[in-house]
Amino acid sequence: MTTFIKFGGSVITDKRTPEAPDVATIQLLAQAIATARSIAPLTRLLVSHGSGSYGHVAAARYGIHKGLAPDADWFGYAVTSGAASRLNRIVVDALLAVDVPALTLQPSATCETDKGAVVAWDTRHIQRALTQRMIPVIHGDVAFDRSQGCSIASTELLLQWLTKVPELTPTRIILVGESAVYTADPHTVPDAQRIPLITTNNITQVLGGATGSHGVDVTGGMASKIRLMWSLITHHPQSDVVFIRPDPALLIRAILRQDLSEGTVMQL
Repeated sequence: MTTFIKFGGSVITDKRTPEAPDVATIQLLAQAIATARSIAPLTRLLVSHGSGSYGHVAAARYGIHKGLAPDADWFGYAVTSGAASRLNRIVVDALLAVDVPALTLQPSATCETDKGAVVAWDTRHIQRALTQRMIPVIHGDVAFDRSQGCSIASTELLLQWLTKVPELTPTRIILVGESAVYTADPHTVPDAQRIPLITTNNITQVLGGATGSHGVDVTGGMASKIRLMWSLITHHPQSDVVFIRPDPALLIRAILRQDLSEGTVMQL
C-alpha cells in the first residue's frame, strides 16, 4: 500500500517571486512525514513537489512548455532543469535533516513526453527505493518531447503515470496546497463554500467552479489538477485523493488515514 504526497509549488515557494522558497513550511511538512513514519513505520511513501517560483518562472521565461526546435538555443531548457533541481535539493535536505531517508530521483533523466503527455519513464529505481524502505522524491521537471522538442512534465502528470505501474499504484494521493476544493475561487469570492467530498455526483459542478493558479504556473492551475486527479481515480477506483492545506497535523492524519474535518476527499 503506497501513499503519494505532493507539496504544491505555491506552498513551498512564493510563486510571485523568482526562487523564493518557504523553508519554514518545508521543514514543518518534512517533520510531519517523519512523525507519521514513526507511528506507522511500514507505510510506503513517495514524495513529490511542484517547481513553484523555481521551474515555473524559468520555463515561462524561455517558453520551455511550448517546445523548442532542434536548432533552437536550448540554454533555457538547462536553466529550467537547474532551477527545478535547486528547489528539490532544499526539500530533500529538509527530509534528511529529520532522519527521513529521502532520495532524489530526477524525472528528466529517464522521462519522455509527446505533445506534453508522459509517454515513457523508467521507474525501476523508484520501485527499488521503496523496496529498500527509502522515500523517493520526484518533482515537476523538464522533459524531452517527441513532437515539440521539449515540454514540462508536471508533478500531476508524473503521478498519473506512476499509477499505471502495478507495483506503484497508490491507495491515496495527498495534495498539500489549497485548503480544500471550493465552489468558487476563495481568493476572490469570500462566500465560496468548501466541498468536502467529490464524487460522480458533483464532479461536473466542481469543475465548473475551479479556476487557474495564482502566480506563474505553466501547468494549468487547480482546474487542470482536478481533471487529472479525477481521471486517475476513474481508472484506479481503489485510490482516493485528498486536498489539504499545509498543516503538519492534517498531513499526519491524512497519511495515517484518520478522519479529516478539513480539506476535500475525491473518490468514486
